[in-house]
Amino acid sequence: MTAIEIYTRPGCGYCSAAKSLLSRKKATFTEFDIAKNPTWRQEMYDRAGAGSTFPQIFIGTTHVGGCDELYALDREGKLDVMLNGQKAS
Repeated sequence: MTAIEIYTRPGCGYCSAAKSLLSRKKATFTEFDIAKNPTWRQEMYDRAGAGSTFPQIFIGTTHVGGCDELYALDREGKLDVMLNGQKAS
């Protein structure tokens, strides 16, 4: 599977929903919880753009965006393709 990284914060329902979907897909992901390391917030902004909301999700080299975008990829049948290391068309 492709490397998955997700930036989260405590108490974020969208973060929980995104992690739940990835877990249902049996996708292994690396979580960057900004409560555990505040420098990850700036790292997220550097990668996703200042003012980005939580969560921010990266699959391989692709910036997916947030929870809504992740679920949209799933509805369109593109998420499984991305999780298996292929480009979604």
